[in-house]
Amino acid sequence: MRRAKGGREMLTFGTRMQRPMAACALLLVAGPVAGQPAYPMKPIRFITPFPPGGSTDPVLRLVGAKLTEAWGQNVIADNRPGGNTVIGTDAVAKAPPDGYTMLMAPSGALIGTALLVRTPYDLVRDLAPVATIARGELVLVVHPSVPVNDLKGLIALAKNKPGQLNYGASGTGGTIHMATETLSLMTGIKMQHVPYKGSGPLVSELIGGQIQLAFQFPISVLGHIGNGRLKPIAYSGESRLPAMPRVPTFTEAGLPGLDVKNWFGIFAPTGTPQAVIDKWSSEVARIISLPDVNEKLASQALAPFVSNPEQIAQLIRASIERYARVIKAASIKIE
Repeated sequence: MRRAKGGREMLTFGTRMQRPMAACALLLVAGPVAGQPAYPMKPIRFITPFPPGGSTDPVLRLVGAKLTEAWGQNVIADNRPGGNTVIGTDAVAKAPPDGYTMLMAPSGALIGTALLVRTPYDLVRDLAPVATIARGELVLVVHPSVPVNDLKGLIALAKNKPGQLNYGASGTGGTIHMATETLSLMTGIKMQHVPYKGSGPLVSELIGGQIQLAFQFPISVLGHIGNGRLKPIAYSGESRLPAMPRVPTFTEAGLPGLDVKNWFGIFAPTGTPQAVIDKWSSEVARIISLPDVNEKLASQALAPFVSNPEQIAQLIRASIERYARVIKAASIKIE
């Protein structure tokens, strides 16, 4: 059930009364240790720094429902967009480190913001990596009014009209922004960046023709590609996506080396007990291994991706280095 509170969108997965047996089983398996109460003993708030309707929402709902089922406590999805992901992320960074306020976000959004904005938190110091859920590639789509049907034509058009094509991105410095700027650096084209709070409003304006093109996670645009509201140009994966068999990869389209991988991660406030982090990490890994979860991720053009907290920290360090190079080369600043 989705409900509004304080201008935010929240989604509750089930109710405690529906799962009394699951809750009892949890207490038997994970009862108090050394006088400490079992975890979780109350509902958990699962914050994402984006508005509803984007590519993050289906992943959040999927994992949240499975956690509710396994732990017998409501996992409440809380959308807190704004500030280029700063508002939602800061809410988690400043939350009590008790495991009852968690963050789920795509890696690019967190890292890009950390490099471009003077945030009230430190990404590495104030947030503890917990688990990864999935990773995915992007598809480049254009509005039907754009007179091109392939990457070669788009590059030629952009070169003939430098700065006249508007592209959308979910915030400044995130994966979609970085992907487009990487494309521009590799091809020598110049386009105008239009930032949005999330994929929902971005795709709406792309369909309306207010912007001409955008990289997107396939789940956000597959339906619009199917009904002709958007034209696909190329896909960033190593092989073609089964859901879009006629859309070439960037390598097939003549531009190898475009690295725009992104992963969805879970984070906790630093200081959260290690036992709680370990419980989350192991439970999310179990959830991702479930056949029905694999099927649902595949339907969203995402691949299961399991990493422990130490591996996530390494991924973040590598991504910071890669994003920093693009930001410097493209002279990216918060708009």
